[in-house]
Amino acid sequence: MRVLVIEDDARLARQITGELRRCDHEATARNDGAEGLQAALLDPPDLVVLDLSLPGLDGLSVLARLREAHSTARILILTALGEVGDRVKGLKAGADDYLAKPFSMNELMARVEALGRRAATPTAEDLLKVSDLHMDV
Repeated sequence: MRVLVIEDDARLARQITGELRRCDHEATARNDGAEGLQAALLDPPDLVVLDLSLPGLDGLSVLARLREAHSTARILILTALGEVGDRVKGLKAGADDYLAKPFSMNELMARVEALGRRAATPTAEDLLKVSDLHMDV
């Protein structure tokens, strides 16, 4: 699975991408919200691990813009904002999962695997329809 990590802590981003690679995922990282958004739009990943407290553009704005662009990437929010209200806000904004820091790397990898088992929701551009023939490209 192709994973983009958008995390402002460069050391943590390296740890996460390293563990993802050890688990046979293709992983890259960006340390700025605007750069992460651009990377996700130019070369769409299967999954985005997204911090909320980012320079350039905050995580909820990144999430909103990805959803506005009809990105089918699954989004796992990984943040220090762990209160119930924060989690509900993130999930209602379009995230597929939410994990608060501090966290266990094993749990993060298990959540990545679980999200990887879910098929991306096809968009209108992915579905061709002619008469009674329907094709998901």
